[in-house]
Amino acid sequence: MTTQSTNYDDVTQYRLDPEREEELINSAGECVFIWSNKAGHPIGVITAYVPVDGKIWMTATRERVRIKAIARDPRSSCVFTSKGTPMGGGKTVTYKGHTVIHDDEKTKHWFYHLLAKGMTMREDDGNEFTKNLKPELFVKFLDTPERVVLEFTPELSIPFDGDKMAKGTAAAYAQFAAQEDSA
Repeated sequence: MTTQSTNYDDVTQYRLDPEREEELINSAGECVFIWSNKAGHPIGVITAYVPVDGKIWMTATRERVRIKAIARDPRSSCVFTSKGTPMGGGKTVTYKGHTVIHDDEKTKHWFYHLLAKGMTMREDDGNEFTKNLKPELFVKFLDTPERVVLEFTPELSIPFDGDKMAKGTAAAYAQFAAQEDSA
């Protein structure tokens, strides 16, 4: 029988290869950013991001609960999926890490330009906003006194490749079914 013999108890063999993980991070455009509230419960939002040098950069305004939570406890997580990307569905990666809040003008303007450029480079998804987005105007739109930039640094990765699992399952299931039929 194949390595995937009878169940999904161990799916570590279906890890997303490092180059595919990088492709996913560079193409998803949105992730689920997760933090802990005061009571310790995890909570998250879907947000736009830009990956730069192994880090994930995002933005929000100071009054968002995630900013207050990260200021209190920087431990956080980001979850990415290939759904809606050129990679097709079935590939994911979850990062555990820490987030730093930046409120200096240099970092903010650097990030706003990266985000605007990334949003205008996306394939036409029918979204009226991104279709008509003018990068310099978007930078001005973002640039408010209350806005901050989040720098997430991954420390642990949990990558998963659903295509590998589908292939392994098909072969294992065929063998399993043949054994059951002969019993």
